[in-house]
Amino acid sequence: MSSHIESERLSNSLAELDQLTNWERRSRGDMRVDLEPMRDLARRLVDPQNRFRIVHVAGTKGKGSTCALIEAGLARAGFSVGRYASPHVMHITERVSIQGRPVGEERLADALGAALAAFKDARREATDGQGATWFDILTVSALLIFSLEGVEWAVLETGLGGRWDSTNIVQSDVAVITNIDLEHTEILGKTRAAIAFEKAGIIKRGATVVTLLPEADEAGAVVSARAAELGCAVRRPTVPADATIEQRNVALAGAVLDVLGKLGVMTKGASAMSEPLGGQLLDPSTIEAARLPGRLEKLAADTIGGHNAKVNVVLDGAHVPFNLAAVLSDLRQEEKYRAPCIAVMSIAEDKDAAGLLSTMTHHDISIIFTTVGARSRSPEQLKTIADTLGLPSIVMLDPLEAYQEALAGAPESGAWVLVTGSLYLVGIIRSA
Repeated sequence: MSSHIESERLSNSLAELDQLTNWERRSRGDMRVDLEPMRDLARRLVDPQNRFRIVHVAGTKGKGSTCALIEAGLARAGFSVGRYASPHVMHITERVSIQGRPVGEERLADALGAALAAFKDARREATDGQGATWFDILTVSALLIFSLEGVEWAVLETGLGGRWDSTNIVQSDVAVITNIDLEHTEILGKTRAAIAFEKAGIIKRGATVVTLLPEADEAGAVVSARAAELGCAVRRPTVPADATIEQRNVALAGAVLDVLGKLGVMTKGASAMSEPLGGQLLDPSTIEAARLPGRLEKLAADTIGGHNAKVNVVLDGAHVPFNLAAVLSDLRQEEKYRAPCIAVMSIAEDKDAAGLLSTMTHHDISIIFTTVGARSRSPEQLKTIADTLGLPSIVMLDPLEAYQEALAGAPESGAWVLVTGSLYLVGIIRSA
């Protein structure tokens, strides 16, 4: 899936890593319920997570973009900042950024080498670290890089859930819970309240909680209760009901910067007077710089054949119904996305395909179903669901051919093209 890796050392480390349990790649019915393997590895690497201050972010959607905005705000305030994210769209190094840029392959290879050595020591000595997963080792490598690079702040995105997530060995200044919706229910629980309990596991005594979940909401109530139990203040930025995804993410990130300002964190830098951090750091150019690939990413593509027209293309890896619905309603606010749409779509086995497709019935959309590997649901099955919903669709197994077909078909109806349902699919189309 990743684009080409130049570094032989990184390739070798990743090959070794791939022998381990990878929660991102297996059926999600089982999940370990302790952090001891992670704690053991971190101890063996001299607890790198204690060398910088932390903003910790959990939630169903919007984590990645919110983290990127917080990172951009902290960098603009003059701090050296690291960000840990998942999954990656094009290249594994995207998961570990310093000052908004992915780390180099050799840097990641060094850290993975050290983490794998700690893992082998744990296996030899039969301590907890022998149970470490793929994500544990990657996470501890990121923490090690941040400590070696001397970052002052790290923004950490949880991988899955919160309470037992590999990132949860840290003590944060701010714990952010973006939103809660039903996803990974086989592991995290069948109700929004149950999932909120898992995500609220990142809240630690001494942190301030920032969330968009209203107190009256079943998930918001769980977050409030956990915060109260630990004596943590909760900050809820207000956003209008019709706010776009980006406006929500900016409101959350701005609230985090406001909280840090109130905690006495001041901007650094030679030029201006030092002042408390705050949401004002997120000016339009900082917001623009924080955009992530494959999240409402808009471009104009050349068409093939006789047309000289450009086709408007949007790449968005939405794979949860409420997120796809938000993406489509945000886009509708712009004239050019009110035209008919041709979607190129792949959906993983463990996602709610019927839910995703039914959100599309409210729009003028025809779909080309494709596949991106073993975890994709069969496009024929997807077509059957689309048929029952009255959505016109065809199947093209090769994702690049499906994309070319969409571009070729767009001009005759003045359509735009949406690539969605899977960040892996977005990565494949993007690298082409």
